[in-house]
Amino acid sequence: MSRKRRSSASAADQAASAPAIDKPADFDGREFVRRLSDSPGVYRMLSASGDILYVGKAASLKKRVGSYFSGRPHNLRISRMIAQIAGIEVTVTRSEREALLLEDRLIKTHQPRYNVLLRDDKSFPYIRVTHPDTFPRLAFHRGSRSAPGRYFGPYPGAGPVREALNLLHRLFQLRSCEDSVFANRSRPCLQYQIKRCSAPCVGLVSESDYTASVHRAELFLDGRSTTLIDELTADMHAASEEQRYEEAARLRDLVVTLRGLTSRQYVEGDGGDLDALACVLREGRACVMLLVVRGGRSLGTRAFFPKTNGVEDAAEVLEAFLSQYYLSQPPPRDVLIDRKLEDVETLAEVLRETAGHKVAIRHSVRGERARHLEAARHNAELALSSELGSREAQRARVDALTTLLGLEQAPQRIECFDISHTAGEATVASCVVFDGEGPVKSQYRRYNISGITGGDDYAAMHQALTRRFRRAQEADAVLPDLLLIDGGPGQLKQARDVLSELGVAGVPMLGVAKAEGRRPGHETLVLDDGRRLRPGPDSPAIHLVQQVRDEAHRFAISGHRGRRAKQRRHSVLEDIEGIGARRRTSLLRHFGGLGGLKAAAVEDIASVQGISRKLAERIYATLHDAPGR
Repeated sequence: MSRKRRSSASAADQAASAPAIDKPADFDGREFVRRLSDSPGVYRMLSASGDILYVGKAASLKKRVGSYFSGRPHNLRISRMIAQIAGIEVTVTRSEREALLLEDRLIKTHQPRYNVLLRDDKSFPYIRVTHPDTFPRLAFHRGSRSAPGRYFGPYPGAGPVREALNLLHRLFQLRSCEDSVFANRSRPCLQYQIKRCSAPCVGLVSESDYTASVHRAELFLDGRSTTLIDELTADMHAASEEQRYEEAARLRDLVVTLRGLTSRQYVEGDGGDLDALACVLREGRACVMLLVVRGGRSLGTRAFFPKTNGVEDAAEVLEAFLSQYYLSQPPPRDVLIDRKLEDVETLAEVLRETAGHKVAIRHSVRGERARHLEAARHNAELALSSELGSREAQRARVDALTTLLGLEQAPQRIECFDISHTAGEATVASCVVFDGEGPVKSQYRRYNISGITGGDDYAAMHQALTRRFRRAQEADAVLPDLLLIDGGPGQLKQARDVLSELGVAGVPMLGVAKAEGRRPGHETLVLDDGRRLRPGPDSPAIHLVQQVRDEAHRFAISGHRGRRAKQRRHSVLEDIEGIGARRRTSLLRHFGGLGGLKAAAVEDIASVQGISRKLAERIYATLHDAPGR
């Protein structure tokens, strides 16, 4: 059996892409452990097929890996994993810190079967100030933070961000419009009229005054309210002494408002930045609740439902969450947790280095911090109860559909296809995937349809299904347990023909035909054998079908709109050599649009300033699909 050791976490990419090792028929764990060192590192349990079953870190590889083969009893999850181990790979690191970083990277890359996995990949929202603009914009931001500017957050959700932006625009009157709108304004917009913007677009505020407002907003977002109030008070007195009484009065009102907000913050909290985390585990499901406090104000909560893969200890779930979450999100100075964990010192040290400031992870707290933890724990209980209730309802709908269709077992993977276009333009097909718990959005797919007659939904469905199932005969192909088609017998025939052409058998199919008047709940379900079912609006089965079909419809429409908007932003004139932005604008203005230009003769086109006879002929030929002269 081959064994791989590396000196540091910088070899993570090599470790991730290492080829599967040759594995003996019976893996001797104890013999393997005898050859291990006491160095820190990361170990990877491998199955007979080479898949990674589990990734773990260790201060001592020999002791940690040896604990799996010591003969002591393990829980059901660990026992099952050990029974599947056909090999182990190890990477020696220089420190526990490097082992933690490598473990996190490998877990996120491989999503091992027996690790706790943080599945919520939706990014957190921020408030962005668009430096180095002359008149920076204050706006909602989600996604990469590579664009220049200052980012404040993260916030637990979009609601708290919009609430903060609403307050900031009211207090400091900074612009929120896009740069394209800002650059083309000729008069103030409604935001100026309702005193939420100082109208820098039309010069109603000087650059120095606007810059001062941006500085004040940043102080407020940084939680430095005391400094901000002191500066505003000094500016107020200076304005009063210079007899700028209106400015002094405005600053006075701002100071009064900020003092009221500050006093309310001190009532809510102790003025610090912290995250409070509580974990609840029940019926095989876990909820980790994050409560965010910044500047003493609670910004709200966010619930995470990590995939436990059989873990039965809430402390183990919380420990896995802490490393996976905070190695990708900036931590505050204080992280409160609702239970004692074995080894948080190493994680705190790593977070301190990545964040650039001290990070403390505490579980024993008092006073206001204890109340934050209690609130997080209470919200976690409520969120998990709601999640379990929705899972039960989803399971009931799946069971009802299984019975209705006479399936041998409940479908674990449902795929639904839909087509969207506008009068045949920019046709897009969607494929959404549901499992026993609901939508699996990471596996959604869109197909841009081309090469068909516009509006031919049958041809569009045929193309989309062909592209989806053309590799279905491969060994690792994933097939649905139930294929839903948004449409009646005609659309269902396309699915039947495609699967027959590709030699795919054993996939149950179901067409969903709209009811007369499109009444929800009255759809007709068309089975592959020609039978038609109308279970009615009270059937849990039709509720599931509606849920999946509506999601496919939504996903197709959003893709179609994006494709259509992209096409409409593109002018056919842009493809003509010699036509730049200025000539394009001149042509469209002269003829009143593309329609007028198409109706024009070559001589008329050549009469436009800057357009030669040869270029006019090229334009005419392009617009009329004629060969160039």
